[in-house]
Amino acid sequence: MMRRIGLAALLAVTAAPALAQTPPATIGDRYIPAPWWMRDPVIASTGRVRVEIAANRASFSASFQAVDRSAADSARKAADQVRALSRALAAYGVDAVRVETTLTTRPLYEQYRDADGDLVDNERADKIQRYETEARVSLTLRDMAVLERVYATVVASQPTSIDRVNFNLEPENAWVTNLAAEAVKDARTRAVAAARDAGATLGPVRVIDPTGRACQTDVLAGWPSYQVAAQPQTTVDDVVVTGSRITRSRPVGAAEPLMSPSEDAIEAARLALQPPLRVLTDSACVVYSLN
Repeated sequence: MMRRIGLAALLAVTAAPALAQTPPATIGDRYIPAPWWMRDPVIASTGRVRVEIAANRASFSASFQAVDRSAADSARKAADQVRALSRALAAYGVDAVRVETTLTTRPLYEQYRDADGDLVDNERADKIQRYETEARVSLTLRDMAVLERVYATVVASQPTSIDRVNFNLEPENAWVTNLAAEAVKDARTRAVAAARDAGATLGPVRVIDPTGRACQTDVLAGWPSYQVAAQPQTTVDDVVVTGSRITRSRPVGAAEPLMSPSEDAIEAARLALQPPLRVLTDSACVVYSLN
């Protein structure tokens, strides 16, 4: 008898978690139990905030090309072209400007005309005429105060080409925290106005949901567990790309000066590059009881 009682108790204990995980009703039922915080009259208020902030990141790249009969000489000439520029950019510090330089060398083959008269590369090792090396300097700026001067410095270095400037916004943690707080404040402002217009007053807070899910219809109807979780609400508008691309020709194999650009050359190449405004948004759901 004691053995049977012990077995029954064990079954009751093991079955408890399964019962706790059982949904309150079947999806599609006509009547669905309401959430615990809706047993009394409540008001669900969604607060929304929007702020415009100037982009705080910029990036662009420039390339320098050199051609020579040997791969080593081609790479050396390309590296010489960017060495003085790298020194000038390093003076700003890695916290303001981050620079990444890559070298890419490819062979230039002897060409011949096929039966259709089109020029085709004769891609054989013994048919290599020269080597072309591209030195690409990629810049990421974290200090917008030096953007115009850095861009002018690169232009004054006379690269083969310069890519357009890309702007984007990287929200700081403090900004995200402040937006979340303002969204909750806005939810209360809206709830107070709605309750006053309805002839009621706000009671204690029942739920604060930064994701905003608690204010959605399916949750209010009693289905908090059967929908896909909402994505974080803090968003940044699509980045708008501005700037320009310049290209110039250069004599094959011509040597370039290794001196940094002069102040006059930098000022002559200076352009207005104003970071555009980006939009940050956030929302929060707060459920209050009603008096």
